[in-house]
Amino acid sequence: MSNSADSPGTGSTPGRARRFRPLRVLTVAVFALAGLIFFTSFNTAKGTNIRTDASLLKLSDLIQERSHKNGQLDESNGALRDDVESLAERDDGRTKAEDAKLAALEKNAGTQKLKGKAVTVTLNDAPPNATAKLPGYPEPQPDYLVIHQQDLQAVVNALWQGGAQGIKVMDQRLISTSAVRCVGNTLILQGRVYSPPYKITAVGNPEKLQKALAASPAIQNYMVYVNVYGLGWKVEENGTVTLPGYSGTVDLHYATPVE
Repeated sequence: MSNSADSPGTGSTPGRARRFRPLRVLTVAVFALAGLIFFTSFNTAKGTNIRTDASLLKLSDLIQERSHKNGQLDESNGALRDDVESLAERDDGRTKAEDAKLAALEKNAGTQKLKGKAVTVTLNDAPPNATAKLPGYPEPQPDYLVIHQQDLQAVVNALWQGGAQGIKVMDQRLISTSAVRCVGNTLILQGRVYSPPYKITAVGNPEKLQKALAASPAIQNYMVYVNVYGLGWKVEENGTVTLPGYSGTVDLHYATPVE
């Protein structure tokens, strides 16, 4: 018996067209798309596992490495500057009055060590599982539990307002061009990266410094989060301390003096 035109198989009468099969075409398209996805994934991964955070870990390690290197370069730069100044003082042709004026300028600029009574403020993140300690406050968002740039700036500004003669953040002296910046939950200061807890030390009259901290509206707002969500806050008198002199570059890259 001969096959009819509607029968499946390969026995159709010669010269008669085969029935169009959309299922086969769809199958081929699916396999082609899968191959394209596989190739794209392979080309993106370049032989690495793209399901892990290994690349992020490597970036974090690189940042810490560069931060450590910047610290070593700062120390080296400071030592070289001391050598240059020592050699220049041997026969610089300056009078004693000029030397005294230069020393005063260096002290005000923060490039020389500063010794005196000091207050240290320590800021820290709240515990990750913190809850609202007082009634009437919402449960914390992640943003409520970390130190922000404005918190650090509020402390620094209050200490200057309280008559601080010099301030260091972590282990670095601040000068007029220093910028306290945060990226995520890390502090970036003069090319180096720090994690909490953050310590800010100011040399000055301890009583005036603490009064200025208590009077700051920004710090009063911060204290709400301290009391409700457990952000870290500690103020200590340190007795007599010596702040390091600033050892980095003092060149202006984005500003020009007013003529």
